Amino acid sequence: MSIPQSAGGPISSRADLVAHIAAGSKPREQWRIGTEHEKFVYGLNNHKPLPYEGHPGIRALLEGMARFGWVPVMEGPNIIGLSQNGASLSLEPGGQFELSGAPLRTVHETCKEVNTHLTQVREVCAEIGAGCLGVGYAPTWRLDEVPVMPKGRYAIMRRYMPKVGGYGLEMMFRTCTVQGNFDFGSEADMVKKFRVMLALQPVGTALFANSPFREGKPNGFLSYRSQIWTDTDNDRAGMLPFVFEDGFGFERYVDYALDVPMYFVYRAGRYIDVAGKSFRDFLNGRIEELKGVTPMMSDWADHLTTIFPEARLKSYLEVRGADGGTWRRICGLPALWAGILYDQTALDAAWDLVKDWTAEEREAMRAAVPKLAFRTPFRDTNVLELARRMLDIAVHGLRARAQLDSAGGTEEGFLQPFKDLVERGETRADELLALYRGEWNGDLGKLFEAYNFL
Repeated sequence: MSIPQSAGGPISSRADLVAHIAAGSKPREQWRIGTEHEKFVYGLNNHKPLPYEGHPGIRALLEGMARFGWVPVMEGPNIIGLSQNGASLSLEPGGQFELSGAPLRTVHETCKEVNTHLTQVREVCAEIGAGCLGVGYAPTWRLDEVPVMPKGRYAIMRRYMPKVGGYGLEMMFRTCTVQGNFDFGSEADMVKKFRVMLALQPVGTALFANSPFREGKPNGFLSYRSQIWTDTDNDRAGMLPFVFEDGFGFERYVDYALDVPMYFVYRAGRYIDVAGKSFRDFLNGRIEELKGVTPMMSDWADHLTTIFPEARLKSYLEVRGADGGTWRRICGLPALWAGILYDQTALDAAWDLVKDWTAEEREAMRAAVPKLAFRTPFRDTNVLELARRMLDIAVHGLRARAQLDSAGGTEEGFLQPFKDLVERGETRADELLALYRGEWNGDLGKLFEAYNFL
């Protein structure tokens, strides 16, 4: 989740909000790729989540990262993140550690950024006795074991979440994800990309399904993280059926976001709790706690970071439905979506695949994928076959992009882990369950040992 945003001066009208999003339109040569990924941080000696203070601790990890040129972001006396050259490191509610990467031209550059981050985290974690785990849901920790991080926005969310869904605290404290950010060239381009992203996101969830355990045992799902989002806060989550309606564009998304309940407004280093109140009411001066507070563009930018559908719009598009995973698979997410979204022929092919899917079909797929993943039925086929088609489209798109690394390799190579899964017809969650029932003999301590990034 984001650190406080900065985005201009006072808001004079709804048109300013539309202009803020529309300003994201860029010519193709300026399109970039951003990758965000979270991982669980734990003590090597006990496989427990790290507290903020102490050794090992999250503060020590953040402070240790500063040696690599990262600039600390403070909230009162606490370091809550770091920034450097368009990228940021942020602290999630339960101590999950996120790299929000810089906007980069190719997947090769993105993967280089990921590997640099790995090297830096390895050095600091080795010193403090910590490890990092890439899965979608904390496999063994109880909720009451997970420390609470000292960020003001999280205190507001902790109070509000249980009022609006059954899984809100689970989402905050025990999930990790990988996300990708992508540009658009115009309003029409945004609409087409947004629709493709939303329609295919359940297929992407199956490709990344990696959260089959809860509190030391199988939880009955292949992507429990995805299941959690079905009952976290449905006012700000879901498949956004209005995106597929005639006339959808920047203004329609702004009208949606204006009525999504807020969490907070950030002023003078503190968070003002307005959870459940709408941004529309804020603009119209109808929130008692904000009397005399002028709505700023930074408030709008903050608010857009607290809307959590399967794909979302800010001044760029963000795809959100993947479980956290191993380093090799992290680079696959930007490759998958860049191949589909950044080549016109590939984007057209993806739209041809999904354009006649009904809202009911999209919702049914979304509801079934957390449990069934590749085995989810769809019309006369299943999600495994849709994943194969999705990968084929991405391969053609990446080949057309023809972005080569120094050794002459294309971006297509980053898709290999997913081609392997589809070839076997098994998700990563299936792999983990087989190990749990086989050589691990039910001991998930082995998961921390075998899949520690470090």
